[in-house]
Amino acid sequence: MLDATPKHDRLPSAPGVGYKPQHFTEIMADPGPVQWLEVHAENYMGDGGRPLAQMRALSERFAISVHGVGLSIGGADPLDRDHLARLKKLMGWLQPASFSEHLAWSTHGAEFLNDLLPLPYTNDTLSRITAHIDQVQDVLGRRMLLENPSSYLAFAESTWSETDFLAELSRRTGCGLLLDVNNVFVSATNLGYAPQAYIDAYPLDKVGEIHLGGHDEDQDDHGAPLLIDSHGAAIVDPVWALLDYTLQRSGPRPTLVEWDTDVPDWPVLAAEASRAATALSRRVA
Repeated sequence: MLDATPKHDRLPSAPGVGYKPQHFTEIMADPGPVQWLEVHAENYMGDGGRPLAQMRALSERFAISVHGVGLSIGGADPLDRDHLARLKKLMGWLQPASFSEHLAWSTHGAEFLNDLLPLPYTNDTLSRITAHIDQVQDVLGRRMLLENPSSYLAFAESTWSETDFLAELSRRTGCGLLLDVNNVFVSATNLGYAPQAYIDAYPLDKVGEIHLGGHDEDQDDHGAPLLIDSHGAAIVDPVWALLDYTLQRSGPRPTLVEWDTDVPDWPVLAAEASRAATALSRRVA
């Protein structure tokens, strides 16, 4: 039975990385600037084996953030109670410092769609997601963070801006927010607004975690730039600049480097974390 005593009750305002099992030995030997790790909840809902044993060892040394991708917080259907029960079990033995999910939906009836899909920002959507967040927080007995999505289109029926929508969700439920700076850059490029204006309007006082990641570049049918949030490449300079802009306003926050596809060797990921550490140190100074 895994120890349920929390080892770390909060994430440090320092660099973290998305944990990948192929990096286990190197992280344990020399994590470099990395002070915390994030894992996807759905990868650790089993009953035993090497993944859970490794996670126990890692949790002894590092603060852990659990990032869910399967709750479908924004879905029209009720939350999957079995999935929520598995999540509660994971939280019970791991006792992570943080839990987060996405402002998105990924289910329709019995079908699970392997994507995080957008939704309109309306009063009806607000009421539904408020109820879902309340349910998650009640079941888990903890505050969750909600992440802003990457957007590729805007809904004509939306009556709220995304930043106001997130702020109101936080006000109604008490949830915190996870600010994905790369998602802001992707959405701003695709939808044609200034990413700095988004940051200026964002409720930064609610931010418990910042994410950074890579994206792919494409073009739409009209030849305009189209960015795809892929988590499969190095973070580009404009996203690093947007992180600096954000940290100037928010102060230091736990800052994660995500790299989920075409995962590089550990030194490459550690170098990205070192760059995040430099950005954070400028704010401390």
